[in-house]
Amino acid sequence: MDQTQIVLELNTKLISIIEDYKKGISDIHPFDIAKDLQDLRDIEINEYKNICKKIPSDLFAQILVNMPTYIQEEITNIISEKKVAKVTSSMDSDDASMLIYNISQKDEDAAQTVLSKLNDEDKQIIEELNAYEEEQAGAFMQKELFSVNINETIDTALKRLKKEKDLNILHDIFHAFLTDDENNYLGSIGLEELILFERTQTFKELPKDIIEHYSFNDKEEIDEVVSMFTNYNLNALAIINSDNKLLGRVTHDDVRNLMQEQDTKQLYSLAGVSDKAEEEESIFKIGKNRAFWLSINLITAILASIVIGLFDATIQSLVALAVLMPIVASMGGNAGTQTLTVTVRQMALGSIEYDDAKKTIIKEVIISLVNGLLFAFVIGVIAYFWFNIPLLGIVIAISMIINLVSAGFFGAVIPLVLEKLDIDPAIGSTVILTTVTDIVGFFSFLGLATIILL
Repeated sequence: MDQTQIVLELNTKLISIIEDYKKGISDIHPFDIAKDLQDLRDIEINEYKNICKKIPSDLFAQILVNMPTYIQEEITNIISEKKVAKVTSSMDSDDASMLIYNISQKDEDAAQTVLSKLNDEDKQIIEELNAYEEEQAGAFMQKELFSVNINETIDTALKRLKKEKDLNILHDIFHAFLTDDENNYLGSIGLEELILFERTQTFKELPKDIIEHYSFNDKEEIDEVVSMFTNYNLNALAIINSDNKLLGRVTHDDVRNLMQEQDTKQLYSLAGVSDKAEEEESIFKIGKNRAFWLSINLITAILASIVIGLFDATIQSLVALAVLMPIVASMGGNAGTQTLTVTVRQMALGSIEYDDAKKTIIKEVIISLVNGLLFAFVIGVIAYFWFNIPLLGIVIAISMIINLVSAGFFGAVIPLVLEKLDIDPAIGSTVILTTVTDIVGFFSFLGLATIILL
């Protein structure tokens, strides 16, 4: 199918979806619409702009939250700032604040113009959320929630909930957040629990054991919120300030998105590339970003080559050493990467920290030692039969043990040290570890060969 035909089909499909939505009969999920829009954008930007202008603001709000950051950043170049303001007003507060933030990263003036077109309440909420630091929990909270006064009856609360749901004010409500007359947070209760009690009862009269008391401070790091959701299987979490006042909530879908972003960032960082740049930048800029870490890797490769150069006479005397060298380096690199990946992931999940890392380091060293002994025996036997030099098998076996043990040790230690130095362990660990395993592997193998074989 040629490009023109693809554009025509996407155009026809999207226009049909828009018309069905206006009639109230559309059953297409916003995620699927977002995907089709992205496909159209990548093929024909002008048709993409035309379709975007036709999408109703409330539908566009649902679509835009399912689109990548770089598309949100450019949205004021696609539709008018007036329409962007209408789209923003149709979003939940956390999504709205994120949209304005993303726009501001590309065009601060456009973001301010959109803000100026919002009503005072929406504008105040967005400015409040965007005033938080990027990694603080408050920046991710949603102001829309269902809170009830402890002295309120279940009947009154549920009638109010129905009214707010009918007005499309609240979405994804799982809990009622309990407060007193001064908005102090007292806990939360699952809505399904309320069917067990008389509707004339007040929330104060409900059994204490059905009330949950999970909450999180708005100034703490969002990573800890992710851990709480995982550890306690939460659907929503109250966000409070230092005075215990209820400010908002973080929901499970926000946390799911955060976990995906963290996993993606971690994966890209281990490879020495930027997750944001890979999605947003031009080919030239992506290449430039990758070139930095490739340059670092080149320097480390030169260091390893210098170590090899120290033993050039040894290599010339026994060519078999040159044949076996890559095996030692490769095994050390792979073993170290295994340990590094496990350690960085556990650190991201909060399973290990610098102060209690001794157990993890010992565990990884023991695992590496066991594997080292196993593969030392295997490669020692192979080297013996391959070159018919008994001592060569011993040399590479000992070197294999040394390199795998050091790989296990440094694979665990390097990310922990970087974390202690406030450096993202996922970014610099791989390059440092590769340097260490190469140098240790080559130095131990060639050094032992010089001592034992010559």
